[in-house]
Amino acid sequence: MKNRPTIREQFFACLGQTSPSPLGIEIQKAEGVFLLSPEGKRYIDLISGVSVSNVGHAREEVVRAVREQAGNYLHLMVYGEIIQTPQVLLASLLTEQLPASLNSVYFVNSGSEANEAALKLSKRITGRRKIVCFKDSYHGSTHGALSVMGNESFRRSFRPLLPGVTAIRFNSREDLEHIDHNTACVIAEPIQAEAGVRLPVADYLQLLRKRCNDTGTLLIFDEVQTGFGRIGSLFAMQKYGVIPDMVTLAKALGGGMPLGALVCDRELMAAWKSDPVLGHITTFGGHPVCCAAGLAALQVLLREGWTDKVPDKSSFLKGFLEKHPAVREVRGEGLLLAVELGSALKVQRIIRLLLEEGAIADWFLFCDTAFRIAPPLCINDQELDLTVRIVTKALDRL
Repeated sequence: MKNRPTIREQFFACLGQTSPSPLGIEIQKAEGVFLLSPEGKRYIDLISGVSVSNVGHAREEVVRAVREQAGNYLHLMVYGEIIQTPQVLLASLLTEQLPASLNSVYFVNSGSEANEAALKLSKRITGRRKIVCFKDSYHGSTHGALSVMGNESFRRSFRPLLPGVTAIRFNSREDLEHIDHNTACVIAEPIQAEAGVRLPVADYLQLLRKRCNDTGTLLIFDEVQTGFGRIGSLFAMQKYGVIPDMVTLAKALGGGMPLGALVCDRELMAAWKSDPVLGHITTFGGHPVCCAAGLAALQVLLREGWTDKVPDKSSFLKGFLEKHPAVREVRGEGLLLAVELGSALKVQRIIRLLLEEGAIADWFLFCDTAFRIAPPLCINDQELDLTVRIVTKALDRL
């Protein structure tokens, strides 16, 4: 009798692959900051599923919320037609944490979808067609989001894309002149994550806000990666003191479940209701189980106070990493760090060496010379010590 293929063999045979060299490790269980293989090998998670698992894996309150909601009901109707308690409670708690003008939530399934909605709504409100984005920005891989991705190597094979998009340089004050009275919106990451964690220079976001005000342009902050405590404030807009007209959220929003959101003022959101009616539609956006998980995760995050401890944890990691001779620079804010090695080959090697030593790291889409360290915010002192030991061992082997 022919043996059934292993899970690993089926992974490569049946699942669409987007990388020539996926990590290819099998995980049976995840808990806290650790992932466990079927053979019992333990990996410390240094990327949080790319800024998703901010409260850690298998957090008891989140798992319980998923189970309870699944027992009540799953999908009922397309988004926005039926009052569903998990959606309402999450939207209410979320808007309580945001500036007063960000008071209405439209739930979707992902960050890409949230950004698509924001671009559409900006055009609908302003009647304008020009969009400004930033070089080396990342907002997702759907066609609209791809159109405002600031890296041509990822876009050229999929043209034609949205017309009227202008990409300017992040932190360039002179490039702000490209934002004019024909611009519907500017979409920006307050911190450019996939560019290798590039921070805004002093007053840049304030100048961006002013330019948008002067031209009647809507400002969209993509906080998909920076949100929910990742940089030491609940949202980057709070750290930098700049309030956008819209913010897009995803990743950690769902507590490990797929969930995205567009948040803006309810007067702006009302534009979906006319010309045309049902201006934006989603079937599974705001799925009740995902919202229940997101609500539980946000409650945990607010109760545990991990956000306030992020700067100290960041300083600890930076202090060790910057001393290693193989490290050229450590960039970042909070627990969103880029460890610059100056070589793409070194980065690919360090990721494999870290796997051997028991840690999962990753590279950046638009900066292949640095690797990412962005562990769950719940990481404790002992786990930070373990991180330093593992990363040091791997760097020593480069």
